[in-house]
Amino acid sequence: MRKHILILAVLISVGISAEAQFSLGVKAGANYSTIDANNLNNSSVAGYQVGAFARLGGSVYLQPELYLSSTGGQFQSGNGTYTGNVKFTNLDLPILLGARFGGNSMNFRIMAGPVFTSILNTSESLSQNFSTAYTDFKNYKSATIDGQAGFGLDFGPLTADLRYQAGLTHVNDVHAQKQNLWALSVGFKIL
Repeated sequence: MRKHILILAVLISVGISAEAQFSLGVKAGANYSTIDANNLNNSSVAGYQVGAFARLGGSVYLQPELYLSSTGGQFQSGNGTYTGNVKFTNLDLPILLGARFGGNSMNFRIMAGPVFTSILNTSESLSQNFSTAYTDFKNYKSATIDGQAGFGLDFGPLTADLRYQAGLTHVNDVHAQKQNLWALSVGFKIL
């Protein structure tokens, strides 16, 4: 299995470097995230993301990014007795592999890859009875790994992406909490 992955990585690297193009840009956007948890209803909260991206390659490209984001979720027990709101401030590092279709001035892109997230800050607002009933609810990890997939459009130096991010690891193992989100961002290529 390792041999096959190594061969695939070499083929992708050769394909990217064969028509190497490089761009660097800044991006910002909004996201709507939820945290799924056992036995609790959840709803989305709005957040943001702001950061930078690089794109290396031609029709097949590698796109690492680094951005600051705000995510979280709202919780409620089935009978409405327990309520809570959790927000995270994150440092996200997606490493996406994509394909580009179209010309240089306007093109359509698809991309997917892992996202390595470091949780910098956690803010909870839990009802008193929630904190008593779920004493270990706030035991959040400091890092997670997620998967991201989506599509984008480039028009000259402007770029826009719509992506879905699915939690691959738990932010809290006890309650099987995973974070999922939709993100819409716009960016500007400076190089």
